[in-house]
Amino acid sequence: MTGALQADLPIYDARRPELRLRPVKAWRHFHNLLKDKENTEEVFHIFESLPWRNLRETGQRFLRSDAGQAVRAKEPYLPAILDDHAALREMPEGSLAHAYCDFMEREGLTAQGLVDEFDKFARDRKKFDDQFTWYLNRMRDVHDMLHVLTGYGRDALGEACVLAFTYSQQPSLANLFIGYLAGLNINKQTQRSAPVLRAVREGQRLGKACPRLCEQSITELLPLPLEEVRKRLNITSAVHYHHAHAIWRSCGVDPYDLLGKSARLAA
Repeated sequence: MTGALQADLPIYDARRPELRLRPVKAWRHFHNLLKDKENTEEVFHIFESLPWRNLRETGQRFLRSDAGQAVRAKEPYLPAILDDHAALREMPEGSLAHAYCDFMEREGLTAQGLVDEFDKFARDRKKFDDQFTWYLNRMRDVHDMLHVLTGYGRDALGEACVLAFTYSQQPSLANLFIGYLAGLNINKQTQRSAPVLRAVREGQRLGKACPRLCEQSITELLPLPLEEVRKRLNITSAVHYHHAHAIWRSCGVDPYDLLGKSARLAA
């Protein structure tokens, strides 16, 4: 659904299949992801293989609440809001809206781009016309917003930390699986030169203090000063992540190129 709210949709279509744990499949797709961290389809496969056990109950509870229906009515399709940079740039300087635009433009990303990647992954899967689809989409569509709010970059460690942070909000085992295995791989590549696993654990801890972002009204947060939003959501600085970056840079290593030749660090 990309248009106006469809109020007559059922909250949950009971014909939806129950996802089951498939760790072997998740492991295979994680190895594919290591070969190309930009291959987003592999991430979707891992999440399908390691589902959030209580997702149905959590989503239904939110959708049955007045707050949930209010957010759904106000923001029926989040990517359209997030990709309207002209409107976001009209909001005050220093706002979350400007920080989000800066991040997405610098990285060459769009919210719709992630939707398109997911649609390719799900093209042969059955579609369901229920409100739960909106909730699932919200979890996907706030991912890049979490980068902005937490300060984690799109480097390998930053992505691992965002996933650990997300686990505490949306406890799919896939978040921990990718986050910690990616951390172990970074440790291997960099000869344990920086507090990588401490950074990932810190991300998990920071996520516990933050209310579930996909259930917040994003349009209410966007005009506010970035630091005010962080304070409202109890998001504090990721100390170990920034310390790891400082260590790598002091060794002449680009944190955004850890898997390149410059990753050969001394122990």
